[in-house]
Amino acid sequence: MFVLVAPGQGAQTPGFLTPWLELPGAADRVAAWSDAIGLDLAHYGTQADADEIRDTSVAQPLLVAAGLLSAAALGDIAPGAVAGHSVGEITAASFAGVLDDSAALTLVRTRGLAMAEAAAVTDTGMSALLGGDPEVSVAHLEKLGLTPANVNGAGQIVAAGTLEQLAALNEDKPEGVRKVVPLKVAGAFHTHHMAPAVDALAKAAEALTPADPKITYVSNKDGRTVSTGAEIVSRLVGQVANPVRWDLCMETFKELGVTALIEVCPGGTLTGLAKRALPGVRTLALKTPDDLDAARELIAATATPAADAAGA
Repeated sequence: MFVLVAPGQGAQTPGFLTPWLELPGAADRVAAWSDAIGLDLAHYGTQADADEIRDTSVAQPLLVAAGLLSAAALGDIAPGAVAGHSVGEITAASFAGVLDDSAALTLVRTRGLAMAEAAAVTDTGMSALLGGDPEVSVAHLEKLGLTPANVNGAGQIVAAGTLEQLAALNEDKPEGVRKVVPLKVAGAFHTHHMAPAVDALAKAAEALTPADPKITYVSNKDGRTVSTGAEIVSRLVGQVANPVRWDLCMETFKELGVTALIEVCPGGTLTGLAKRALPGVRTLALKTPDDLDAARELIAATATPAADAAGA
């Protein structure tokens, strides 16, 4: 079986949406989404520079739109499971049929604006720690007043906090950590700094009518599978101020028997983690439409004999 995953903020790069808009119907679809949420997604995905798409209120809707567009380009597929990292969970909720595309984009627009507003209160950010022992690193981060906001597995933890705290981390790395890398995000996401955004998202969620997932949905709160749409939406609301446990998601992928992992546009981050943490699992990142054929071949290769017989 294969799992379809969606990346979080920081995966975006200038112009990454350009080749996807050349697919039949893609430009019209993105234009309709843009009108619905009041944000020119095509402009930001093709012409904006790195600083413009670093803006949380822009980056988050852009990432969800790109994920939905690239997944749709694969055609009628049936993942064994879906999951998303941070804002990618909204993309995954759409994959699973919990939210339709319109609801997903409306929700992420609210999320991005609310988190940008929360981030403006204090100068905060996030940095990735590469290498080291997780227990040692977490204890060291807590000593510096930082939050282990993303526990990604494969030897990577992302610290979040004030810029002063992150500067102290850069000067005083945990034992065994090879490198501290600042991330292209504009705030300390998944920490107490985002508490005001939780309230805004909770109000927006009241207008949703989520369906129960049609595909196994793995939550990044704790790596558990969630079977009701109401619980998934509740988790989407709370996760903006709580750590992402992608390491536990990958443990669940193992338990589910996942043999392949495909990451939607702008892919690369989650496939990189999977290559280190999930040996034997084939991975593919949808970076451009040129990757679609390889993705379809990988999906076909994961079909079980039972599924083939049913299809026949």
